[in-house]
Amino acid sequence: MQSRTVEIWVGIFVAFGFAALVMLAMQVSNLSSLYANEGYIITAEFENVGGLKVRSPVKMGGVRIGRIEKIVYDDEKYNAVVNMRINGEFSKIPIDTSASILTSGLLGEQYIGLVPGGEDLFLADSDKIDPGLTQSAMILENLIGQFLYNMASGETSSEKSSTGE
Repeated sequence: MQSRTVEIWVGIFVAFGFAALVMLAMQVSNLSSLYANEGYIITAEFENVGGLKVRSPVKMGGVRIGRIEKIVYDDEKYNAVVNMRINGEFSKIPIDTSASILTSGLLGEQYIGLVPGGEDLFLADSDKIDPGLTQSAMILENLIGQFLYNMASGETSSEKSSTGE
């Protein structure tokens, strides 16, 4: 009888541990807010979204104010269109706000950073950020390629100047 009680308590402990792991996994992956529909949608166009993903954060001043809800390709303008769900408590985002795709740390996740403008009118549901105020993702491979190209062309120009050409 004593071992039966111990087995029941071990089973309860394992069940609570499993439930705690599931809750932790949902918090880390942000699946708990998967079906949250409060707030409003704003849209921005980018030439290149890099590694931006659905459910990546949207930040303003370093504070998460929303999440990316959808990324689609516009085959008429050849741009990526990003739909962002902004939490309802952040309703005073000026219409001349700029959007950039940034990276957390050197090789961290990408997110959209918003920089507020100075207008007195605010973005509302289904509004679009002016395409002239968006900055696409910086692609590390492109930067390295440009650096190597500039280094190679810099060596050839210095060699020409030393030979007198």
